[in-house]
Amino acid sequence: MQNPIYFDHCASTPPYEEVARTAMEVMLKAYANPSSLHGPGAEAAKLIERARTQLAAKLGTSKGTWLFTSGGTESNNLAIKGSARYYRERGRHIVTTGIEHSSVIEAVRQLEGEGYKVTYLPVSRSGHASVEDIRSALTRETVLVSVMHVNNEIGTVQPIREIGELLRGYPKVLFHVDAVQSLGKLPIDVEGWGIDLLSGSAHKFGGTRGVGFLYVRDGVHLQPLSSGGSHEKGFRAGTENVPGIVASAKAVRLAIEGMTLREHKMIVLRDKLKAFIEAVPELTLNGSEPLAPHIVNFSYAGMKPEVIVHSLEQRGIIVSTRSACSSKDNKPSRVLLAIGASGQAAAGGVRISFGDEHDEKHVDVLITAIKEVIEQLKPLERST
Repeated sequence: MQNPIYFDHCASTPPYEEVARTAMEVMLKAYANPSSLHGPGAEAAKLIERARTQLAAKLGTSKGTWLFTSGGTESNNLAIKGSARYYRERGRHIVTTGIEHSSVIEAVRQLEGEGYKVTYLPVSRSGHASVEDIRSALTRETVLVSVMHVNNEIGTVQPIREIGELLRGYPKVLFHVDAVQSLGKLPIDVEGWGIDLLSGSAHKFGGTRGVGFLYVRDGVHLQPLSSGGSHEKGFRAGTENVPGIVASAKAVRLAIEGMTLREHKMIVLRDKLKAFIEAVPELTLNGSEPLAPHIVNFSYAGMKPEVIVHSLEQRGIIVSTRSACSSKDNKPSRVLLAIGASGQAAAGGVRISFGDEHDEKHVDVLITAIKEVIEQLKPLERST
């Protein structure tokens, strides 16, 4: 079989070749511990600070600090648990939505076990949070609002700028944004939108696995999650991944510089696939505009999604069911349930996510394969 067409960029992207070469070069040359006092250690530390400066420049932050973590999950956990615990004397109430990534949901659930109250806001049938619902949920005890920028399953874009404007009137409430699925895909004005904490992950846009980012606004404090040395400005103990950090800062540069062209190109691909799905009676499109340019999610009600995934894979097409972190969970998607999907539809969601290598010919191949799979599976509908 020829090389498969990979439509699972939300789970992980292939690294840019330039990024992979940089990681290998740094790994071979800058192997000293950046906390060491000798010359090689100091040079490794300089590489980290240079990467931090590059990250701030490309993401438009003149103030605040960018921390390097092990990935989006750690960045979300550090932002949520670190801020809530540090500011617990302000209050113990957190506002989030019911469609957040599992690393956010599980973090706030852990805080619930520590005595915090969490409000899980519903979303509309289109998959969007309401600014007014957030306003209504705020109390004198609210210490944190956490809302993702782009949903990792259905691609809905949340009103982050409007939420930030609202929270400017509540200076004691911190605003955290999970931007794992939007960095490099959509513009983000971190400072202009009033974001206090923002999470990202390098392998979602051509960087290396094992490197995450967390923006921390000036004046915001976090209680570290791990005990040890004073690495990463004292917020995160543990020897830094120098090759991954340097290479992923380069991935940020490449992703941001190509973002406008990428967005326009992917919108064309997304809309072509959406139009096909909406015309097929057996399929239901999940999520409505505004949508991210790179994600399309559909359901084949009554059909197990893994059957569709494996049937497409047999035809050289790689897709996924939902977040890779939850893909082996047989329960219906809580995101699809939250937008009003039936139990069958919520259990049958399939996610397509585009990358730089795709063009309309790839989408044509995908559409042909989906048609073939539907014809193959139709006789099985009543027996599943």
